[in-house]
Amino acid sequence: MFAISLGDDGAELRPLEPWRAEEFLAHMDRGRDFIGQHIALPDFVADLDSARSFLRSYAEKAASDTGRIYGIWTDGTLVGGVLFRTFDATSGTAEAGCWLEPTAAGKGLITRACRVVIDWAIEERGIHRVEWHASVKNGASIAVARRLGMTREGVLRENYPHRGTRTDTEVWAVLAPEWRAAKAGAAS
Repeated sequence: MFAISLGDDGAELRPLEPWRAEEFLAHMDRGRDFIGQHIALPDFVADLDSARSFLRSYAEKAASDTGRIYGIWTDGTLVGGVLFRTFDATSGTAEAGCWLEPTAAGKGLITRACRVVIDWAIEERGIHRVEWHASVKNGASIAVARRLGMTREGVLRENYPHRGTRTDTEVWAVLAPEWRAAKAGAAS
């Protein structure tokens, strides 16, 4: 098992695999209301079977090279995660996403974790375009897209049915040359 350090605070990024279903469910239960404000993940992970099934679906995506999921741990506790909801190495496109329980919010964990996985996708896997979709009401997610150097490309109006209401989604993206230029600028 590998773990990638996300900084001096001891936070780590690790694969989130089906054998971690109980831990994943406990995490989801701690953050269910907060996480569910803008995304449906807590609605899909309601009990141990659904937690295991959700993680298994991402294990299958990893095996078919069409998606990935990683957890973020602080002090040995799963507090959030990042994923590639879609991953198409042939066309060079992927869609990244995230979630976090409230106790871990505001610490830069999502931004740091996304930098790791986006860099891997671009530099190791040859992904050319990484997209980020966020509810127009999710200011924290939009702020992450900005910090990652993404460009807002538009709004999909009422495209996402969430808990009985159709919501608007902002689409953000970063292209490989932009990612590399930003990294080079940060290293100078």
